[in-house]
Amino acid sequence: MKNVSQVLLLVAVFLIGGWLSYRYFSPQSKPVEDSSILLEKIEAVTKLIAVEGHFSEIYNYSEYQGYFSMLWDKKVLVRVRATVSAGYDLNLLQMEADAATKTIRMSALPEPEILSIDHTLDYYDISEGLFTSFTPEDYNRINQRAKDLIRDQALKSNLMPAAREQAAKMLDLIRFMVESAGWKLEITGETPQLGQ
Repeated sequence: MKNVSQVLLLVAVFLIGGWLSYRYFSPQSKPVEDSSILLEKIEAVTKLIAVEGHFSEIYNYSEYQGYFSMLWDKKVLVRVRATVSAGYDLNLLQMEADAATKTIRMSALPEPEILSIDHTLDYYDISEGLFTSFTPEDYNRINQRAKDLIRDQALKSNLMPAAREQAAKMLDLIRFMVESAGWKLEITGETPQLGQ
């Protein structure tokens, strides 16, 4: 009986020693990352962001191939969160100062436009058929379609009227600053009106 307990103890010590050796001395897998970032171009930008809208969308993408759907169908549920910036391209704005008459002449602001869409996608419930799977091109197409849907929704929303309202407030502030300096501001063309 004593020999059996010594053998069991020896086996237990051997197993614990093997486990500790594996745990502390085996090579740990580490992710390898490599990146090459190149600055391609620096460009002067004169754009004024008037408002930002925060949107979220649930986008359901599926490809149905007909019979035997479990073999060919692909579908994915995507949550899209986006920040849409709307404002003005000030490159289209013309401005001149006449020191003799103390007048600043400026063209009206153009119509507001979407300046940027910053979005993230979270993929949920990815289902692929037995003979089909999502390709990188599919993910790129889903990404672009989700961005297009956000753009369409932003244009239908209250974002552009809010940008016009913000521009009208900005022009009122510019007019106040110019007139408080003893100058006059003349805006040619239609300007955004508050509340339009």
